[in-house]
Amino acid sequence: MAVIESRPKIRIGVFIPTDCQLLDMACVDIFGTMSYEYLTIVKDLVPGPLMNLAPSVEISCNYSPTFPVILHISVVQPGELIRLTSSASVACTHHFSDPKMQPGMLDIVFVPGPDPAVDYSNLKDALDWLTAHAAHPGTDILSVCTGAYLCGAAGVFNGKKASGPRGVQGDLEKKFPDVKWVGGVTNGNDLVAAYARTTSRFPGPVVELALMATDTGDRAQRYDTGKTAVTLGVLWQVLKAMLMGVGKTKEA
Repeated sequence: MAVIESRPKIRIGVFIPTDCQLLDMACVDIFGTMSYEYLTIVKDLVPGPLMNLAPSVEISCNYSPTFPVILHISVVQPGELIRLTSSASVACTHHFSDPKMQPGMLDIVFVPGPDPAVDYSNLKDALDWLTAHAAHPGTDILSVCTGAYLCGAAGVFNGKKASGPRGVQGDLEKKFPDVKWVGGVTNGNDLVAAYARTTSRFPGPVVELALMATDTGDRAQRYDTGKTAVTLGVLWQVLKAMLMGVGKTKEA
């Protein structure tokens, strides 16, 4: 078996300036599953040639030689906690001003969805950081769900086609009129799968193995139901909830 002497390294920074949805951030773990570091853990289940093909991936706030490294970048200092949904939190590993986190130092900047009501007026330096990374030709920006608000505020989408959560399309169009909004994307797993399959950063066999292992990436690109059908579906659930509540006594 041929051995790769100089293994490619992919550096992924997860940018969470304020807070984010835990589900949105968790999908970055699929990239970890595509790493040489992860495959060595399950080496008894992975053929040698396939494992040897995998790149090294730097994406976990606690470094271990046997796990890929996740870079959690924020406006707080390293070691401080970043708030996530579901009462979870993650430790910041790098302040965005860290020299190691500057444009050209990261291959991928991953932007999980924050609270869409966040006011970014006091975070201009952080927005400029994201804008600078987006302008670097060697860096890809991946936005999940309401990450579209953060990328929109940073001007990353200006003059481009972009997608965001279907339920807030109207709000996105009002706040960021320089963007052509073409559809809704909420699921980060689908995003990671589509990106991994189209980028040259990850070898195809490694990508497909990871997607099979995580049962990810087989849904259609476009929604199979329109906005009207979704709206009617929501209204039906509201009606059922009202009917279920009829006759129940109000809790003290």
